[in-house]
Amino acid sequence: MTTIHDRARGAIIGLAIGDAMGAPTEGMTISAIREQFGRVTGYLSGDAAGTDDTEYAVLCAQGVLAEGSALSAEGVMAHWVRAVSHQKGGFYGAGFSEMVAISNFIKGVTPPRSGQENYEQWSDGAAMRVAPIGIFARGNAAEAARLAGIDASVSHARDGIYCGQAIAAAVAVAMVSDDFEEVLAAGVGALPVDSWSYRLVTRAIELARGAASVVEAENTLYDEISLLHYPWADAGPEALALAFGLYAACKGDFATVIESSVNIGRDSDTIAAMTGAMAGAMIGYSAIPEAWSAQVIQVMGRCILSTAGTNLLELADALVELSPTTAPENTEEPARV
Repeated sequence: MTTIHDRARGAIIGLAIGDAMGAPTEGMTISAIREQFGRVTGYLSGDAAGTDDTEYAVLCAQGVLAEGSALSAEGVMAHWVRAVSHQKGGFYGAGFSEMVAISNFIKGVTPPRSGQENYEQWSDGAAMRVAPIGIFARGNAAEAARLAGIDASVSHARDGIYCGQAIAAAVAVAMVSDDFEEVLAAGVGALPVDSWSYRLVTRAIELARGAASVVEAENTLYDEISLLHYPWADAGPEALALAFGLYAACKGDFATVIESSVNIGRDSDTIAAMTGAMAGAMIGYSAIPEAWSAQVIQVMGRCILSTAGTNLLELADALVELSPTTAPENTEEPARV
């Protein structure tokens, strides 16, 4: 039996692995990846590290650790401001939705207006960062979705928020379940049925289930789900749909879905971060190859300088300790792979 601490570590390390491994293929077409790399099956450089996906997840976790179940949009905003107040100039590799939100804060625009008055309010920036909320609210998809909605409102609105709620709910269930179907159901269940995200996600899962292989699923999802008419690959409904479609096609298997997410291109680091968090929570940190996990345990702080040096294992443990859920767990530590 995998411990809750091990699952929490698996979720946050899985996010960071997907982020770091997917960064080189971000924005690429599926054919360009194959032409340049063949098939990516690991890190493409010795200094691979998490990007803004991991570092904003750190901010999300810190916000939860500060306020717990009483998390507020005002508290999240204040934490973001403290975290970046000393940082001059731009944020290397930062998403537009977060940059606009920070600019809004500086101008005195507060939540929810800071998310609503954001031309990227529907981006995948909230979905990429909320896995820590799923860890904190383990086993309670509704509470995870509630808290994720609060966190997301500082930088997003409508579908941007819905996508964050779906990932948080999915991770919350992955923390206590070994059934990938339950994880998918929790994520889909957090989406309003009349939303763009729900329609695209359910279509992606249907396509994935009909594919004869994982590679066929990748090709079909890329062709049918990608919003190729839009110049950026960061639309929340698209990234979420690709993530859930690949997660379904890979049946939640950690290594398979990370690899598949990296090789589909588009916003591959965020897609892989989301699938890595869900699959990592199910498998647990101890079952993740050490060659992958060791690379990302300590955050580099390349985008948000204040996150540099953060130990993700300690962060995951802190979220578990603060969690209001006190279900008994097996304390026997699994063998390290």
